[in-house]
Amino acid sequence: MGNLEVSVLNRKKDRASFVNHLIKDLQALDHLIENDLIEKSPIRIGAEQEFCLINNYFLPVNNSLDILEDLDDDHFTTEIGRYNLELNLDPLELTSDCFSRLHKTLNSYLKKAEVIANKHDSRIILTGILPTLRLRHISEEYMTEKPRYFALNDAIKRSRQQDFWIHIKGVDELNLMHDSVMLEACNTSFQMHLQINPDEFIDKYNWAQAIAGPVLSVCVNSPILFGKELWSETRIALFNQSTDTRANSFVLNEKQARVSFGSHWETKGITDIFKDNISRFRSLLTSDFDEDNMSQLEQGKIPKLKALNLHNGTVYRWNRVCYGVGGGKPHVRIECRYIPAGPSVLDEIANMALWIGLMMGQPEEFRNIHEREDFRNVRANFYKAGRTGLDSVFTWNGRQITAKQLLLKELLPIARKGLEKCHILEADIDKYLNVIEKRLETWNGAEWTVKSFRSLQEKKKPLEAMQVLTSYIYENQKKDLPVSDWRILESDISTHFHIQRIVKHNMNTNIYSVDPKDSLQLVINMMLWNNIHHMPVINSKKMIIGLLSWSDIEKYVGNGDSQQLYVQDVMKKDLITTTQDQPLNEAVELMKNNKIGCLPVINRNKLIAILTKNDLNI
Repeated sequence: MGNLEVSVLNRKKDRASFVNHLIKDLQALDHLIENDLIEKSPIRIGAEQEFCLINNYFLPVNNSLDILEDLDDDHFTTEIGRYNLELNLDPLELTSDCFSRLHKTLNSYLKKAEVIANKHDSRIILTGILPTLRLRHISEEYMTEKPRYFALNDAIKRSRQQDFWIHIKGVDELNLMHDSVMLEACNTSFQMHLQINPDEFIDKYNWAQAIAGPVLSVCVNSPILFGKELWSETRIALFNQSTDTRANSFVLNEKQARVSFGSHWETKGITDIFKDNISRFRSLLTSDFDEDNMSQLEQGKIPKLKALNLHNGTVYRWNRVCYGVGGGKPHVRIECRYIPAGPSVLDEIANMALWIGLMMGQPEEFRNIHEREDFRNVRANFYKAGRTGLDSVFTWNGRQITAKQLLLKELLPIARKGLEKCHILEADIDKYLNVIEKRLETWNGAEWTVKSFRSLQEKKKPLEAMQVLTSYIYENQKKDLPVSDWRILESDISTHFHIQRIVKHNMNTNIYSVDPKDSLQLVINMMLWNNIHHMPVINSKKMIIGLLSWSDIEKYVGNGDSQQLYVQDVMKKDLITTTQDQPLNEAVELMKNNKIGCLPVINRNKLIAILTKNDLNI
């Protein structure tokens, strides 16, 4: 989709034309397969690196287009969020030192991006979900100004005809109604590609599904979203819901989400996977297609199947089938989409070595796995891994086994044999698989993040904790240290970088509020019971309409008059307020100049917190 100018598929004529192109593309693909024209060797690997752009305070910045223009490199492209970019690496033949070469190349391109980003007072960071993301960053003002993103957003919103409801429950719980697909921008991945011999494709695809849960469990790296501790790999739940075109999962059409693990083993052919997707999911977008693929084949040319690839680009399987043309030859590959970005480049290449080693080392006993394993067990394993990472217990080969035991005792040896089969250098096999093994003995990215975030919150408010956390992710990545070597952050540690403080750093969200018709006696006792000095007064629309300070009501303590009075009788109605993004020093001056001890914090006319002298230690 990134190489096409796309538009929303609205008119009947356009839909009919697009379907016609799709059917011709399927016919062309069938022809290529039946006539043995799909490349079988050599096998190649490839990768796409998504990354975040942050400012010097480790908060997202919306300057991706400026940085992309200065990069002037076709390897880089946009993502839906203005604080994200993507790097597409050239494919390499799967042999010898391909992993260390990929490692070196990836570091080189990221260094180039970092140099350009620095010129824009920005940095780049690899992380499945950026810890410092806030709700403001998923508004449409942060959507990249490219027609295809607005077209995709419009198409999915039209299909749903209602807002997105996001519900993710982990240690904390996230309930959110949102009006665009910008939640997708929260997710950054390290997408791995493996070319597959078409004669083995269906068996290899099913094997990729079978190993997805165990592989994900050791790679999880995204436990925090909007300051809440959710799944070990929250991307899985978030992406599943953020691009869902269904308003109701029980309607007859589209019972599956467009983002899914799948519902069954594949037992037919490559083309049938595409046919199933086309049957289940209606086309959202279209483009100008100026070629007749069957005519091209008759002329001895290889078609790019643009319509098929465009549709495929809007169906987000965690293991996705892809068709491509390289060096004038067509190929098919599996794109592994569930691995998060980070924690370091070394970790990412180790994840890739594990996955490809397993794919190439598939044991004979696991051939035709669809005949011996219930697909529901495989799908359950995947979602267990997303929720609980290495704490998962999987159903594997007819028994229950922990993620760590399965990886250490069975899967790592299989991966080693698979890499040896491909003649990967022994030094590279040892280097990258040892990263995985050491991670199993210490912690993965999600475990490090959770342990560090909990520690930081003992002495810091959430935003500061998230910024400090992000700063150390950045520092460790710069050293290309594997996450198993990262030290858990102590509660009193601070960032080595200056952070401009805003109201959100100090404000208190754990507050009580009262109704204007509540009795004053009740409020006096609430303030005494909870040792608080300020009480916001809100109406039925959650808007603040008044404020009670202890100095205003202290005279009523023990006074019988309090039984006859209501909050609205004594509350202050002329309020001075602030916002969560106001510089903290300005808020302090506001309090001093007006001789007040409390500032209600407002967002879209709603009370979200208060800032008091106690929060400022003044």
